[in-house]
Amino acid sequence: MKRVLSTEKVSMRDVFGEILLQLSIEDETVYVLDGDLANSTKVDTVAMKNPKKFLQMGIAEQNMMSVAAGLATTGLQPWATTFAAFLSKRAIDQIQVQIAQPSLNVKMVGAYSGLLTGLTGKTHQALEDIAIFRTLANMVVLAPADSVEVKKMMEFAHKYKGPVYMRLARDPYPVIFSQDYNFELGKAVTLKEGKDITIISTGTQTSRSLEAAEKLEEEGISVAVIHMPTIKPLDKKAIIRAAETTGVIVTAEEHSIYGGLGSAVAEVLVEEKPVPMLRVGVKDRNAESAPNEELLEKYEISVKYVAETVKKALKRK
Repeated sequence: MKRVLSTEKVSMRDVFGEILLQLSIEDETVYVLDGDLANSTKVDTVAMKNPKKFLQMGIAEQNMMSVAAGLATTGLQPWATTFAAFLSKRAIDQIQVQIAQPSLNVKMVGAYSGLLTGLTGKTHQALEDIAIFRTLANMVVLAPADSVEVKKMMEFAHKYKGPVYMRLARDPYPVIFSQDYNFELGKAVTLKEGKDITIISTGTQTSRSLEAAEKLEEEGISVAVIHMPTIKPLDKKAIIRAAETTGVIVTAEEHSIYGGLGSAVAEVLVEEKPVPMLRVGVKDRNAESAPNEELLEKYEISVKYVAETVKKALKRK
């Protein structure tokens, strides 16, 4: 299957707000908990159009997650939303002890994830959330590539009984999937076939990986692109198959290279099928506030750096 990036760009957070409103209307058990960021996360649509299902928890993320746990014990399905940085770092103790350990049916959505957070400042950037959440037992960790996948993941999460974490980006991203796309938990998606090397990407970095692969094709390099929408549970079979097919892997994520997708893929390869591998992600550095394109270049996760890393990896093949 080959996916071509659409010229249409849609914001994940806009779709998230629309679908969550729909779920709150259709399902009496769905409640929305907000950490005083409804305008940014777009759950203000629920506050305005279905206010009885909207609970404003204020800037008190730890308390919000405790409330979410309490609601879940009564048979309700709380969707707790705030910025990924606050959800993953301020409230991690409550999430681990009160939600993950008892495997409660709480849906956690980290908005403004990654590096590109709209000039909100480095305190609002989340480059560690995947690493944090994937260490928690019973936790499902999701990173959609586009607005269509956001919708499909939310439909899955609504039906799934257990804790789910999903990270969302702030800005619009190219549409990759058609409306008939079927999201499957723990299943990777091959977006482009290739024989020389495989890029395994997740979340927002998938569109950049596709763009890099298309540019490399013009130089005669055949690049496979596999999108990993589920970081936990991970599609180990897809990783092993890619290693056997092309013999060299590059991972790409808008996240720290430590503990995220790159680490997860490396764990599989070292145990099952050791092959040369390089990681594209934010290296051992603190982030900073700046325009998006400048951040992509400085922290070496732009399309250009994905392509350069592919070429470096090929030399190790």
